[in-house]
Amino acid sequence: MDLQIALLLGQDGIVNGAIYGLMALALVLVFSVTRVIFIPQGEFVAFGALTMAMMQAGRIPGTLWLLLGMAVLVLVVELVRFQRGSQVNWPATLVWCVALPLLSCALVLGLRPTSLGMQALTTLILITPMGPLLYRLAFRPLADATVLMLLIVSVALHGVLVGLGLLFFGAEGSRTPPFSEARFDLGGIPVSGQSLVVLGVTFALVVLLFLFFGRSMVGKALRATAINRVGARLMGIPTELSGDVSFALATLIGAVSGLLIAPLTTVYYDTGFLIGLKGFVAAIVGGLGSYPMALAGALLVGQLEAFASFWASAYKEVLVFTLIVPVLWWRSLNSRHVEDEE
Repeated sequence: MDLQIALLLGQDGIVNGAIYGLMALALVLVFSVTRVIFIPQGEFVAFGALTMAMMQAGRIPGTLWLLLGMAVLVLVVELVRFQRGSQVNWPATLVWCVALPLLSCALVLGLRPTSLGMQALTTLILITPMGPLLYRLAFRPLADATVLMLLIVSVALHGVLVGLGLLFFGAEGSRTPPFSEARFDLGGIPVSGQSLVVLGVTFALVVLLFLFFGRSMVGKALRATAINRVGARLMGIPTELSGDVSFALATLIGAVSGLLIAPLTTVYYDTGFLIGLKGFVAAIVGGLGSYPMALAGALLVGQLEAFASFWASAYKEVLVFTLIVPVLWWRSLNSRHVEDEE
């Protein structure tokens, strides 16, 4: 291996690490607020990429019908809860179940966007509400369950969403045009404009999330819920709405990640699973509680994968997932074992 090959591998590792970093941030966000290890996070990467590919092919994406079906189911559930005397946040319900699905229908069926930017925006509007709807259908009724029970439900949802992805998109993969056709030569190393788009969007999302959690009232409410759910409820913070927001942000991040990687690699209906697992490894490196450490773990995973593909390409996935073993071993040695506070 010479210096040029090492720089090429390092570039690939940084780009891949940026995507894994977004996955890790989403997983840490959802786990901190709701205690859910969101295994289906990667499925929204595939949904985002393939939804945009179908629109570019002039077809109606099946995810639109999935969104409408989920919205109707959630409306029925909320009506039943209301009739039984439970409090229902109708403004938020109408946003997730009526406003955004109708807007998605208007964009996909009526406007039929042709420009790359409008197709990307339509994809984000279509995919993002699925997170809160999924939370209300599957996880909110189990809000007081153990982490293990929530994990089992999450794994089951992963299987369901992968099957729906095969039904909607088929077994063939798709790619989308890059957001930038530019090509650069930095010290003899070719750099594509799409790679810079990935890094730029990732940096922008990280900064926006930092400002969101540090400056906005909603972000501070999410942080309070993550620190102490009962205390946040006593202070008047609607913890159920916090779950909606955290799942919406995670789904949005997943859809953005899908749009970013679709021009770089062929995306299949199950591609998101491996991407989500590598983001999970990065989140575990960060302890499932630290955003900066999750990003650092993602860069480590990206670099390890890139250099492993050169030295031992047949075992690169094994090497990446083996990284979780020494991390967990080290954490088990340096943590106090206490009873679950639940």
